[in-house]
Amino acid sequence: MIWKIVSPSTRLYFEKMIKKAIRAVWRTLPPQTRLKIVRTTQRKFTASAAAIVINDRNEVLLLDHVLRPFATWGLPGGFIARGEQPEVALKREIREEVGIEVTDISLYRVRNHDRHIEILFTARSNETPQIKSREIINAGWFSADNLPERVSPGQKHMIGEILTPNLIKGV
Repeated sequence: MIWKIVSPSTRLYFEKMIKKAIRAVWRTLPPQTRLKIVRTTQRKFTASAAAIVINDRNEVLLLDHVLRPFATWGLPGGFIARGEQPEVALKREIREEVGIEVTDISLYRVRNHDRHIEILFTARSNETPQIKSREIINAGWFSADNLPERVSPGQKHMIGEILTPNLIKGV
């Protein structure tokens, strides 16, 4: 009701302030608590699709995500909806989060963590990411030797396998 009597710029200001406050509270919660909150909203298990998206400069697309419980920077992707195919979910999530389209999608690996299944792909894009979701704080393309500090060790290793395969294999 109150939104009908305030100007669009005032509404946008308050929405940004609320988003900032929620983000601040979320980040103060211990990682295990944040993880438990996400997991308890799902009855049996969760499934997600994510990708190591590479551009023509051999850089990887990474997102600074509000909801990630441990390392805030990571691969783009998200939860798979009931009945949705993983590749379709991947394309949808990346489009919703940063407004880009990906091509050359290929299955990379499948991992599980307790009650969560993660389907990982490799993909390509040369588009400039633009933040489209409240869940994303920042996005950018990064070289293997210039990754943000808050990327999980597991994701850093996978990125290295894709961007610098000869170094990982000792060739």
